[in-house]
Order: sequence, then structure tokens, then C-alpha cells
Amino acid sequence: MTGMQIDDITVTVDGIPDMTEHEAESYVRYVEDHTQDKVTSLHLSLAKNGEIRIDYALAEPKFERIRRITGYLVGTIDRWNDAKRAEEHDRVKHSLS
Repeated sequence: MTGMQIDDITVTVDGIPDMTEHEAESYVRYVEDHTQDKVTSLHLSLAKNGEIRIDYALAEPKFERIRRITGYLVGTIDRWNDAKRAEEHDRVKHSLS
């Protein structure tokens, strides 16, 4: 098993002795293009049928808080006027506990 770093991504290759760094980088780009997410690690190995098996881990998705204020879904309140900000500040906040 060999390992390499490609753009801060740990790539391990198992059972493919002639795998070049350029080929491994192509597999990283392939996964990122098809998942639309950033790959954090990639493991390439030879499958029983002779094809390349790709196992990968993706970065945690970004989470953006969405608030529902008077019927509108919003992400941030940075462009709200003073009255809308006051409404958000004064509303009752419920906890999950």
C-alpha cells in the first residue's frame, strides 16, 4: 500500500503498483465533480473484477441557520431594517430540552 498527498487530500493506493500521482489526482477530481463536495481522503484499490474501487470521505457540509420570521425564510439578518431586527430580538425562543 502506498500513500500520497494531493492538495491536502490523503490518497492511499492498494494493489495498484503502477498508479501515478497524476492518475490519483484524476480520481480525486472525478469524485469531487460527481459529488459536488470536497474530498478529504481517497482510497484506491483493485476490485475482484479488475476495475478500480474508489472509497472516499467528504468534508462536512456547511450548515447555515435559516430563520422563519413572519412567514419569510431567511439565512442571515445583516440586511434587515431596525424594526425587523427588533422583532427577531423580542420573539420567544424555545429550547429543545
